[in-house]
Amino acid sequence: MTGGITTVTRIESSSGVLELAGTRVLIVGLGSSGLAATRLAARLGARVTLNDQRDEGDAPDLASDLAGIDVRRVLGGHPLSLLDDCDLIVVSPGVPMAIPLLQTALAGDIPVWSEIELASRVCRGRVIAVTGSNGKSTVTTMIGSILSAAGIVGGVGGNLATPFSTMLQQDGPDVVHSLELSSFQLETTHTLEADVAVLTNFTPDHLDRYDDLAAYGAAKSRLFAMQSPEGVAVFNADDEEWPRFSPAVRGRMSSFSVADRDDADAIVLDRKLVLREDGGHVTICGIDELTVVGSHNVANALAAVIACHHVGVQPATIRAGLLAYRPLPHRLEPVRTMGGVDFYNDSKATNPDAAIRAIEAFPDRRIHWILGGKDKDGDWNPVVELLARRECRVLLIGDAAEMLAKRIGTAAPLIRCGSMDVAVRQAAALAAAGDVVLLAPGCASFDQFLNFEDRGEQYRMLVQALTSIGGQHA
Repeated sequence: MTGGITTVTRIESSSGVLELAGTRVLIVGLGSSGLAATRLAARLGARVTLNDQRDEGDAPDLASDLAGIDVRRVLGGHPLSLLDDCDLIVVSPGVPMAIPLLQTALAGDIPVWSEIELASRVCRGRVIAVTGSNGKSTVTTMIGSILSAAGIVGGVGGNLATPFSTMLQQDGPDVVHSLELSSFQLETTHTLEADVAVLTNFTPDHLDRYDDLAAYGAAKSRLFAMQSPEGVAVFNADDEEWPRFSPAVRGRMSSFSVADRDDADAIVLDRKLVLREDGGHVTICGIDELTVVGSHNVANALAAVIACHHVGVQPATIRAGLLAYRPLPHRLEPVRTMGGVDFYNDSKATNPDAAIRAIEAFPDRRIHWILGGKDKDGDWNPVVELLARRECRVLLIGDAAEMLAKRIGTAAPLIRCGSMDVAVRQAAALAAAGDVVLLAPGCASFDQFLNFEDRGEQYRMLVQALTSIGGQHA
């Protein structure tokens, strides 16, 4: 496993502009970011080779995806011979840095970049970059909604659906790009100077990829270490882990808090989101006006508020963008109310901390909690502590079910359901008016589903197909 910082050799002209004409570029990974990097590198005149461990049969749309692009394909594995004809590697975030191809390249001083790094060297616009353990997608898209309300041209993407390289189809000095960045992407990003860099929070995650929490944090820290002194680094003042990142900060520091803290620039005061500006308080909106629920989403909104403030968006426009925001699917998404029971889909809660935040969004209600999947070596002690003080029934699914059953013990009633359909039917049979049935699995989805979106979609379909609640016909 790896989480360390890699070195890079610049490929550029004396003017500092990226030049790839004739450069032999190896793209590793057939995902959306790999295909976007392939298109961008080819447009810049590179000689591109596309490599993936999957073979052609696993990528039936590849021919149409690469139509009109002169690219060599080496599929079905990662042979070291690829390095014999390679000046630069661009790696997709889903490809582990520990594979021999990448480790051999680094040992041989062949630069390894993320697709984010490649795009950042071409980008002419400003960048707001968002990282963190939870809430990244929500904050990134909230920022996009606010920028749209301000009439600022730019895209929303990165670790979201649209790769940064694709976003550059709309680029220029007046553009502001809102980027979600994962630790996987940051491992191989070296020169991105985000105008505003946001850390939503930091909790244990991805410890199946990193040696320890320090290595995970080191990957996140790269975002702030790459900033110029003119950049702004935004932190969650309520997160006790944020000081671990301060040594990496090169720019100005700013913060947000769901409390009324003197050291924060965006706060909650009398159940209102407030911006500290020019020595006074400017109210953005009330908590009850937000289109999202839960205290964690109040924090997400504050992060978006302060980030957009630092690129010059006025408070009234920030308010308009927040109120126009529409929540992303699979993030505490209301699915259905049936017989007085509310069904919510938080399939994106892929670690224990995110799952706890979902539970805490319903402080006074009994929860039927669908939990489990592929564990990422998460810290489950806080879940056990939560169950000791909350009225929850836990319905276990996926590979982690037995492990979770042992960890939870007698802290809450347990049902081993195995599959999602059994869990939904069991929850519906046991729920009563006023209860919440919540999918917040706290685990990755890859044991039973294609991804968290697939898991959320299947949950949604199963809930919509229900015909009875609590044993009574609805």
